[in-house]
Amino acid sequence: MNWRDLLYFSKGERRALTLLLCLITISWILLLWTGKKAMPVALETDAHRTGKRLASDEKQIITGKDISERERDSIRKESELHPKGKKNTHKENAPFPTKKTRKEYKPYVRTEKFPEGTLVELNAADTTTLKKVPGIGSTFARRIVKYRELLGGFYTVGQLSEVYGIDEERYTALAPWFFTDTLYIRKLNVNALPAADLRRHPYLDYRQAKAIEQLRKQKSRLSGWENLQLIEEFTDMDRKRLRPYLSFE
Repeated sequence: MNWRDLLYFSKGERRALTLLLCLITISWILLLWTGKKAMPVALETDAHRTGKRLASDEKQIITGKDISERERDSIRKESELHPKGKKNTHKENAPFPTKKTRKEYKPYVRTEKFPEGTLVELNAADTTTLKKVPGIGSTFARRIVKYRELLGGFYTVGQLSEVYGIDEERYTALAPWFFTDTLYIRKLNVNALPAADLRRHPYLDYRQAKAIEQLRKQKSRLSGWENLQLIEEFTDMDRKRLRPYLSFE
C-alpha cells in the first residue's frame, strides 16, 4: 500500500475536515476573547477591594494619635451629633411611648365591718354602708339598693327576704343588723299615675294596674282602700302589703 493512499481524502471528507478546523479555530478565538474580557473585571474587583482597605486604613490613621487639632474638633462635633448606640432617634422624640405601660396595680382594700350590735337604717344606707354589714358584699349591696328603689322603700326588715339570692339562712343572719324608718317610703298616687307607671311596682301586675285605671275612670277619683275592695284582682294579702305604698290624695 502506497503512503500517498493514506493522505488521500474524498471530496466529502475534505469538506468535513475543513468544517472541523473552522469550528476549532472559532472556539479558540472565543476562549481567548472571553478570557481577556474577564481579566479586567477581576482586576477591577481586586482594585476596588484594595481601595476600600486603604480607605479603612486612612480612617484608622485619622482617628489615631497623630491627628491634628482641627481634625479632632471635626470628629468630636460629628460624634456629638451622631453618638454611637443611638438608633431610631425619631422614636425617642415621639409624643407617645413605644412600649405599652403596665397598669398600676391597686391592691384590694378589704372593707371594715361594723362591730356586733350596730344597727343600720335600711332605707337610708347606700352600698358602701351595706357592705360594712357582715355577710353583705358588693353583689348583695347592689341588689338591696335596686329592690329598695323599685319598692319605694322598705316598710319592714322582713322584706329583705324578697331580695334575689337572700335565702332563709342568710336573712336570719342579716335581720338583726337592720331597722326601718317608714318616713323614707315613696308612695304611688293612684289617682294621678297611669297603669304603665303603677305596674312597675313589684307588688302590682298588669291586670291589677289596669283594673285600678278603669275603676278610676268610672268613679273619676278613688277615695280610699274601700274602692279597691270592689276589684276582684286584689286579694287580702295584696291589699295588706300594698297599703304602705298607695296614696289616694
